[in-house]
Amino acid sequence: MPDTSAEKASAQRSLTKADIVAGVARRLDFTQVQAAIVVDSFLKGVVSALKKGEEVEIRGLGSFRFRSRAPRKGRNPKTGERVEVPAKRVPYFRMGKELKAILGGSGEPS
Repeated sequence: MPDTSAEKASAQRSLTKADIVAGVARRLDFTQVQAAIVVDSFLKGVVSALKKGEEVEIRGLGSFRFRSRAPRKGRNPKTGERVEVPAKRVPYFRMGKELKAILGGSGEPS
């Protein structure tokens, strides 16, 4: 049976910051403003640590780490001109064991 457009839209929906704020407000019996302050503070803390080059680990969820990318030759998409792309460190998310177990369908982590 084909999916309806409503089912497709809900299947592709993303969790937004507003959704997280609403969940925090509901769970902790906070106002939306109070919950937004909590969520913003958390996110600013993560971003601040990453800006300093620190790794961020959130038990049960995962960690934000850095990978080094080698310099390479790229292309300007507008002009087609070849350009040098310098080496850089880029953040990436590594899923924790608990989250991997939940999403992998194996239940509780061992």
